[in-house]
Amino acid sequence: MLELTILMPCLDEAETLATCIRKARSFLDQNAVDGEVMIADNGSTDGSQEIARREGAVVVDVAKRGYGAALLGGIRASRARYIIMGDADDSYDFTNLMPFVAKLRQGADLVMGNRFKGGIADGAMPFLHRWLGNPVLSFLGRLFFRIPVGDFHCGLRGFNRQRITELGLLTPGMEFASEMVVKSALSDYDIAEVPTTLSPDGRSRAPHLRTWRDGWRHLRFLLLFSPRYLYLVPGLALLIAGLLGVAMLYAGPRQISEGVVLDIHSYIAFVMMVIAGVQVLLFGAIARALASSLGIRQQERPTLRPVRSLENMLLLALALFLCGAAGAIWCFGRWAAADFQALDYGQFLHPFLLSLAALVVAAQMAFTSFFAATIFEFFRHGNTADPSR
Repeated sequence: MLELTILMPCLDEAETLATCIRKARSFLDQNAVDGEVMIADNGSTDGSQEIARREGAVVVDVAKRGYGAALLGGIRASRARYIIMGDADDSYDFTNLMPFVAKLRQGADLVMGNRFKGGIADGAMPFLHRWLGNPVLSFLGRLFFRIPVGDFHCGLRGFNRQRITELGLLTPGMEFASEMVVKSALSDYDIAEVPTTLSPDGRSRAPHLRTWRDGWRHLRFLLLFSPRYLYLVPGLALLIAGLLGVAMLYAGPRQISEGVVLDIHSYIAFVMMVIAGVQVLLFGAIARALASSLGIRQQERPTLRPVRSLENMLLLALALFLCGAAGAIWCFGRWAAADFQALDYGQFLHPFLLSLAALVVAAQMAFTSFFAATIFEFFRHGNTADPSR
């Protein structure tokens, strides 16, 4: 078995591919590393495949398009113990990979490069990427998943091939870079970081990366894999703020400052916040349970038993429904006692709106619990439906 595969995804990189391969082969020769240079070609039409073979690289043709798809094809084709991946645009220094190899030999499962520590040459990274995109996404990665890396999206990284293969990576696009780091962190892999440099790429054409499209795909992936921050945090914020507002205004208008009075309109807004907060939390509970069922967030399984019980949720919904119905009946009785004439909205609407909100939330909980139970039955028994029916 080879020790190392230096893997480069390629789509029309004829201008820089030969230089990258020569640098990678030079590293292997000078450091006596038993390895290979592999090009995962994604359908190049500029002769990149011939250039790669002429330079002594192994070429793997990957039909499915996308950055992640190309890398996955190369990972499957490699038979080395370790893989170091990097772009074939001559922006990364393939002659200085020993820090990655050293960390891998010490037992790290994933070794990330850090361009901010190693040095970014002038013009090597667009302004928005350097000062907004990468810092923000790296911060969110550390916040959501406690990943100890400062450059979440560095394209130069090394990993233990077997360990990364076990993660079941799937995404075909640029978000593959995020998927690798996130799933490694969620699986408690040993993640290390080494400084690396970034130079301006040697291509005359525009890069394949699209700032806003690919930035959004990375952010979307981070949020989808972190139901706590996508659902639970905003849901709790809405619910708590709504309940506090309802409690503050239930007895009547409240003057906040000179000229500022919160009245029934604010009360209605707080009631809507409560309803929205409950719905977001219910979505979050389903998302967390799904993450556990799919093996994404194993550590959260013990907290999900009440959520998975249809009967428990229905009992809670029934209790809330009875409270809301009792309140609505009491309000109707007040109206009937006044011969169905106009009532003081300040005294009547507060309990009536709260009763209606309880009925709405009860319905949310009941139908959401049935929806969740349907999903979990599907995952528990599998899709056994007869496609011919």
